[in-house]
Amino acid sequence: MDDAKTSTDIRLREGASIAPRLVMSAFAAAVALCFTPGLFTHDTLEIIISVVALLVGAGFVVGIMMATAVVWIITPDEILIGHQRPFGKLKTRIVAKDEIAALQVPGSKRVKARFQLVFTLVSGERLTSPPISDVTHVRDTVARIATAFDVPNVEEPVNPLDASNPEMRLGEPLEAFSQRDIRIVALIAVALSAVPYAYKLWRGWPPSHVDILLLPLGALAAFAVHRYANLVTGAFWIIREGDIRVERLRGNGEPRADHIRGHEVKTITVDRRGRSEDEHCIVTIRTHAGKRFRSPRIGSRGEARAVATEIVRRLGVAAESNKI
Repeated sequence: MDDAKTSTDIRLREGASIAPRLVMSAFAAAVALCFTPGLFTHDTLEIIISVVALLVGAGFVVGIMMATAVVWIITPDEILIGHQRPFGKLKTRIVAKDEIAALQVPGSKRVKARFQLVFTLVSGERLTSPPISDVTHVRDTVARIATAFDVPNVEEPVNPLDASNPEMRLGEPLEAFSQRDIRIVALIAVALSAVPYAYKLWRGWPPSHVDILLLPLGALAAFAVHRYANLVTGAFWIIREGDIRVERLRGNGEPRADHIRGHEVKTITVDRRGRSEDEHCIVTIRTHAGKRFRSPRIGSRGEARAVATEIVRRLGVAAESNKI
């Protein structure tokens, strides 16, 4: 949320600017062009694959470039909604205060720390806003809008990252895998590594060096699953005033906890860990002792920055350590 401290307006945006769109379009076009040599062969299958790849690439480019950018400006008296396609004209709409009958704030199913405003108008029309990027002040934002527009009975959103919570929670409480599930996965690893060897013996063929090499690799994979499966469960952060409790599991399933305090923080940054900046940004904390803590996935860069800003405030992180 691009809500200035000195303004009562609330600004919500959705849609990438033209520069990121050009980069993504160029990447999609480059991948599609890699298949063009197949068009000049005499193999029907290669020609079909090349044509399909080019059509899919062209579809991605058109979809990326023609996606609509949306901006909402919510004032105490009205909502100004703007839609604009790249290289197109800006289309605006004004929704007056007396047109609004109800307000809901549903959470996202994909990203838990993401909330949108859904307004129901007197006419029955429903308008859905872009996501609220300042996820640490969702309750305050909703309360301000409900009060300004005189909307009754607005249900308070359940937000584990709200700054009004004594404890902000990132991720889900951890639970170790059952021994039964671990054994099943380990047996599958062994069975898959033994399939080529067993198949060669069944057909009466001599196993190759690769077939023989897969047998100990399968055993090692089974051992790794049995020993380290619980390490992939990730982390659960509990953010309190002056302290972050980072809960993780050891390889044997036993819980372990680390604590991060403000004076221990060397740097705090917002990083991308995944395919896009829209859903895969995290907070990374490095300590003076050389440890690095990566938070569970938060969401967009704006949402992750809001969480990082609240962490800085709660821990009292020094200004020179703040790299968000």
